[in-house]
Amino acid sequence: MKEVFVAADNIVSPLGDTTAENFTRVAAGESGITRHADTSLSAAPFYAAMLHQQQLAEYIAADHLEGHTKFEQLIMLSVKRALAQTDITLADKRTIFIVSTTKGNIELLEQQAVGGTPPLATMQLFNTAQQLGRHFNAANAPLVVSNACISGLLAILTGKRLIDAGLYDHAVITGADVVTQFVLSGFQSFQAVSNAPCRPFDAARNGVTLGEGAATVILTNDPAHVSGKERIVLGNGAVSNDANHISGPSRTGAELSTAMQLAMKGSGLTPYDIGFVSAHGTATLYNDEMEAKALHLAALQEVPVNSLKGNYGHTLGAAGLIEAIIGMACLQQKTVLPTLGFETLGVSMPVKVSGTLRQKEMRHFLKTVSGFGGCNAAMVFSLSNN
Repeated sequence: MKEVFVAADNIVSPLGDTTAENFTRVAAGESGITRHADTSLSAAPFYAAMLHQQQLAEYIAADHLEGHTKFEQLIMLSVKRALAQTDITLADKRTIFIVSTTKGNIELLEQQAVGGTPPLATMQLFNTAQQLGRHFNAANAPLVVSNACISGLLAILTGKRLIDAGLYDHAVITGADVVTQFVLSGFQSFQAVSNAPCRPFDAARNGVTLGEGAATVILTNDPAHVSGKERIVLGNGAVSNDANHISGPSRTGAELSTAMQLAMKGSGLTPYDIGFVSAHGTATLYNDEMEAKALHLAALQEVPVNSLKGNYGHTLGAAGLIEAIIGMACLQQKTVLPTLGFETLGVSMPVKVSGTLRQKEMRHFLKTVSGFGGCNAAMVFSLSNN
């Protein structure tokens, strides 16, 4: 079986519109989270990582993306910037286009007059993906991956499996979500939103901070499309479901642990080979506790663990993509990032939450994600030996 390489990637977020800029600012300890007092989104002030209107307006004007929704604009920006780094094209029949999101154009629900009818066709994810495909002259019908907060990582795993199966040679995988009244009020109804920037794994954590952004990864089985000495190759991944509760995660962590162990075993690795774990780390009481238990069950308790939610907030369907891309940059830079907001361990099982930036020789990291409905995913990313 041929290796599957990362040919190009991009992140569009409050911290920049390139992967390099995002990594530099995250490594410098910067966060996109700020306090907002936007009554169109929430009656009370809230914290979130959102693109500033002027920042987004500059991107839109430069790329001539007027007339599209914010969700569509973020996807278009990210895909265009990733495609510009490679000669892989969506017009090739051997290239599949995969779009991941949890909410897509859900904000259109909020823009209707009282008693009005929302544009259902525009809100349907597959129709939106088809529109995005036409924008980039995609030769194949796009695939949509929408499975709560594991969507972004699951989309990468789906692209890899399609290439492994010989159905395609390349995959352009993109994902995005935006902060809307619908999304924010939903998390507020659970009393799950922090009243300050989130603090993953910390004893004082009290909820999630939402974020928005887009990210794109381009995969290929042909190393000729990959430049640079430190090439990233995809390891195996796995998906599980704990069937515990519609919103609450497993109380044991066994199911996420199973996904972690399958990902490592399928990649021919042991916990001792993993340089760090890029955790989901939402800073809710139950999620972080569950992840700590899962890390122990997977024998990863001595491996450095970090969460990027303190930098980006929880970007929902884009989270797995954004955080995987930053993790790949960490491998290439031999860097373990700290967990912004973390001070004192606040989970029952001792895990090595990274609190400071440090250099480390390593060749593999493990990315994990979990989401509503009990879904979990884990995937290995490595530096190629070739």
